[in-house]
Amino acid sequence: MDLTKELNKTSGFTNLELLAKQVVEGFIAGMHKSPFHGFSAEFAEHKIYNSGESTKHIDWKLYAKTDKLYTKRYDEETNLRCHLIIDNSSSMHYPNMSSFSIDRLNKIGFSALAAASLMHILKKQRDAVGLSVYSDAYDYYAPEKGSDRHHHMLLHQLTQMVLNKPENKKTETFTYLHQIAEKVHRRSLIFFFTDMFQTETDQTKLFEALRHLKYNKHEVVLFHVFDKEKELDFDFDNAPRRFVDVETGEHINLYAENIQESYQKAVKEYFQAVKLKCGQYQIKYVEANINDAFDHILTTYMVERQKFI
Repeated sequence: MDLTKELNKTSGFTNLELLAKQVVEGFIAGMHKSPFHGFSAEFAEHKIYNSGESTKHIDWKLYAKTDKLYTKRYDEETNLRCHLIIDNSSSMHYPNMSSFSIDRLNKIGFSALAAASLMHILKKQRDAVGLSVYSDAYDYYAPEKGSDRHHHMLLHQLTQMVLNKPENKKTETFTYLHQIAEKVHRRSLIFFFTDMFQTETDQTKLFEALRHLKYNKHEVVLFHVFDKEKELDFDFDNAPRRFVDVETGEHINLYAENIQESYQKAVKEYFQAVKLKCGQYQIKYVEANINDAFDHILTTYMVERQKFI
């Protein structure tokens, strides 16, 4: 299936579940080249029987075919709890887009499709998933559950998040990370999608909030979402431009070439500071350039899941 045509046909993200399925299936198809070759077997609705477990749910028909013991897996059975956090401030809706394609996404579109792809895997594995979305308020919270109804509710929320662009939504990321950390009580795998651009510039508060996410022995992965070409490299032509802060409305007129070098230096130093603090607090830091494929997102999930269980 041509994902670009499918995405355009469905007016952006109104068929997010189908897109996520295609992303995951494409990823699995290429896994024979990776060290996770056997991972796709975990998508079955069975798990290997371990000595000492109850024999009540052994699938004897499957045993007759394979000569191996498997137990059936049920919807209420949960091996892992995962909580997705998405920064929905105005800066996450950069670049501004009226339509999307699979190879042309803004930061919020990339985050939503990445999250939906992770959800697709979690659903197949009978794991529970929850979602938090914040901007200048704690916009949405759903606890970790594994039902089909819950899954579709979260997909709907992700779709609305992408299609409804917030105007001048500032954010104090640290405020909502503290609130989220207080809500996720049971040990979980936490995936956090953010561009790390916030109106509040106190880095100490931000890093303390990141550390709070480690409360209750959660495993935390920070996906640092950005447009490498524009936001890191500052690759613009040298025509006069007006640069507008989408969260505050402040603007400046300049030639990009005049500040490119100093801009790159400042942003790279900030990115490095975030990376170092994540390492200090044992938070996995992953660069998520929106112009790249989703393979590194899903590979990160696989690695972290193996460590978590």
